[in-house]
Amino acid sequence: MSVTIRIPTPLRSITNGSNKIMVGSGTLEEVIESMENNFPGIKERICEKNGNIRSFVNIYIDGENIKFLNGINSTVPDKCEISIVPAVAGGK
Repeated sequence: MSVTIRIPTPLRSITNGSNKIMVGSGTLEEVIESMENNFPGIKERICEKNGNIRSFVNIYIDGENIKFLNGINSTVPDKCEISIVPAVAGGK
């Protein structure tokens, strides 16, 4: 059982340039741990030291923002797609 994770450009240096990776399903916390095992350093770019998702990182599970699900404890079903989207600021 696996899920596809879309990797934003700022994190691709950690994933050896890959824009998509696959890891096992479970909770979002388990998925992030699996990502960290395969691509050391990615977790610290996504999560605070306490394990919570950084405030400027948005994560979507099949298009649903985890903020409206169960956050880091959200269930990540098999064959779904996760998108990691860094917040964008600025402009006039």
